[in-house]
Amino acid sequence: MTLGRVAALCAALVLGWVAVFGGEYSTFDWLTLRRQVAAERQAVQQLRAALDSLGRLAHDLETNPAAQERVAREQFGMIRNGEILYRLVPSTPQRP
Repeated sequence: MTLGRVAALCAALVLGWVAVFGGEYSTFDWLTLRRQVAAERQAVQQLRAALDSLGRLAHDLETNPAAQERVAREQFGMIRNGEILYRLVPSTPQRP
């Protein structure tokens, strides 16, 4: 090999190293950022699905009497006239 080819090979290696490891953001940093962006997009998608679900629930609670009754019974223990409510209270362990 001639001196020019050795110099060109060294220059190519240095440029390759700079492309992968050098600069403000290296290739590894770029790949890490791409993974983070993908994870954040997935999190945003999950939050949008949860928001849609909550929006439908809020709409049902405002407009649907059956949904209102279900929540009143489950959350507040409300009953209709003539019904009997049974509450099961978990037992607590006795202390010595």
